[in-house]
This record gives sequence, C-alpha cells and structure tokens, in this order.
Amino acid sequence: MEARLQLLDWRRRVAEVYAMVRAERDAEAAWHMWRAARERLFLEHPQSPLPVGQRAANHVPRYFEYDPAFRVYAAVSAASDDEVGIPTSHDTTSAVVHAGTARFALGGVAAALELHWLTDYAGGLLVMFRDATSGKQTYGAGRYVLDTAKGADLGSEDDGRLVLDFNFAYQPSCAYDPAWECPLPPRPNWLTIAIPAGERVA
Repeated sequence: MEARLQLLDWRRRVAEVYAMVRAERDAEAAWHMWRAARERLFLEHPQSPLPVGQRAANHVPRYFEYDPAFRVYAAVSAASDDEVGIPTSHDTTSAVVHAGTARFALGGVAAALELHWLTDYAGGLLVMFRDATSGKQTYGAGRYVLDTAKGADLGSEDDGRLVLDFNFAYQPSCAYDPAWECPLPPRPNWLTIAIPAGERVA
C-alpha cells in the first residue's frame, strides 16, 4: 500500500507542476520552473525514476536550451478509436487506443504524431515521439511530450489546438532504470526531423 500512496503523491505533485506551467504566461519562465521542480522530484521523491544509489546532482535530467521555435499548436483530428499495440521497453506490446492525430509544422516542415489513449495503468492521453536526435543527443527509444495519466498536460487553445512544447519533452522512466516498463513510440511517431529541445542525454 505504501508504494501506491507514493505513486499517488508523485502524480499529484507532477500535476501541480503542470498546473503552474499552464498558469504562467511566460513559456520560458514556466520551463525553468518545470526544470527546477522536476530536479527536486528526481532527487527527493521515493517514486523517482532514478535508482536510489543514483539520486545525486550528476544524474538529474539535462536539457537543451529553451527555444520558442519548438512550441507549436497542433491541429487535432479524430481517429477510428481502434485498439492498437505499441512497443514497450520490456519487448512486449501495450494495448492503447489510437485516439487521433496531431498535425503541426516545425521549421516549415509538416509533421504529425499519433495520439494514444491508455487503456490500462491510469488512462489518459500519451504523446510520444522519436526524431533525428534519438540515439545521438537524446534517449534512443524516444521521448514523451504529454502524459496526462501523470498530469503532464500543457493544455489546449480555445480553438481546440493542442499545445505541444517540445522544450518540455522528457525521457520515460525506463531511460533511468530498466526495471520500469514504458510504452515507446510506434513507427508512425518516428519523425525524420531533428528536435533539439527538451531533455537530452548528459
């Protein structure tokens, strides 16, 4: 029961951080706040992705410098709501619902990411991707930009466009400890462009 209560507290704290991020009008100031809060959680919280022996300053997340060009507003179109299997870090597949597609442009290049709705764990929308930095400057298996199951939600515009700020992209927990089982981006979410924003490998 203790571990479940700790996980509940982790989700609550992450959700509180993202609520502060959405309330802050200055996106870069919000990003600095997010970084600082995330570092504290990694170092101090019992549900930290870092193994206990690595909870030190030299193991906390590292990031590219903030770049407003990587904050976009994605038009969302609905999908068929079919259940599909996506890969996980434990060489299995996880069932999710293909809920829609987010379309946007970065540097004048059109891009799209499938939106997945989790059918187990805690439910929620998960947006994950790989890009041309994966395996070089960033975690090879990909990164997340939204995970509403944990409250990692940057919000939407009044016209329904989804806020995708890749400066807030982060590595899944399995990047720090292989004991964690993480959903990974399926092929449609492997972008050919480079996104040098968000969390990077040290």
